[in-house]
Formats: sequence, C-alpha cells, structure tokens
Amino acid sequence: MSESNAPATVGDLLCFDLYATSRAVTAFYRPFLERTGLTYPQFLVLTLLWEQDEQPMGALAQRLDLESNTMSPLVKRMEKAGLLVRVTNPADERSVLVQLTDEGKKLRWLSHEMTGELGAALGMDDEEIAVLRKMLHRVRSGATS
Repeated sequence: MSESNAPATVGDLLCFDLYATSRAVTAFYRPFLERTGLTYPQFLVLTLLWEQDEQPMGALAQRLDLESNTMSPLVKRMEKAGLLVRVTNPADERSVLVQLTDEGKKLRWLSHEMTGELGAALGMDDEEIAVLRKMLHRVRSGATS
C-alpha cells in the first residue's frame, strides 16, 4: 500500500483537530464559568442577549444552531437561576421573547475577561485571531452547505 493510500490516523483528520480544539477552548473557559455557575451554552445565550436584549427564543436558537428541544430547557434553567425572563411577544402571541434580568446583565464582565484571557493564552494578537476566526467561519459554512 503506498503512503497516499495509507489509512488516515486520528492525527491526520481535520475533524479531530476541530473537535479537540473545541474541547480545549471549552475546558479553558470552565474555571471562568464555574465562578458564576454557568455552563458554556448558558454563557453563549447570555452573550447573544448582551449583544441585543429581548430576542425571540427561536432567533437565539437559530444563532446558536440549537434545536428548540435543546433551547427550551436551557432557557428555563437560566430563568430559574434569575438570569433572564421569558415574556410573550406583544407583536405575536405565539412567540416568546427572552430578556435579561439585572442579574444576567451583571455578568457581562465575564465575556470581556474570557475573551481577553483566551487570546493571551493562545499567544495570538488581534489580527491573528481575526484570521483564525475567518478561517473557522469558512470551515463551518462549507460543512453546512
């Protein structure tokens, strides 16, 4: 068997590199999140709401690429923790809007701290991070097309 026909090893797989990188970044964030009692998906929901408060639950799920059967329990746990509230959309009673509470707004510092620490840990400047993000967006959009 020639080298070009040799079976791929795990180390040869781009999918494994992406998977392992995702796990490493999530593990890096874990100590920050544990201080606040948040999970990584909860942090992502809060980040979207810090960008723009009062969003439809469906829009949040779509931006995070989550199914409604994943999003609903996630938001319910966050509501129970006092981080956000769900309200009926006055423009469409079939739609639920998600809004930050004061407690949810107070955690915004977390986003700034986590983002800065990750860049420093990677030893990458803002330009390098921008290039990496552009490449990852290309991978993600190509994988879903």
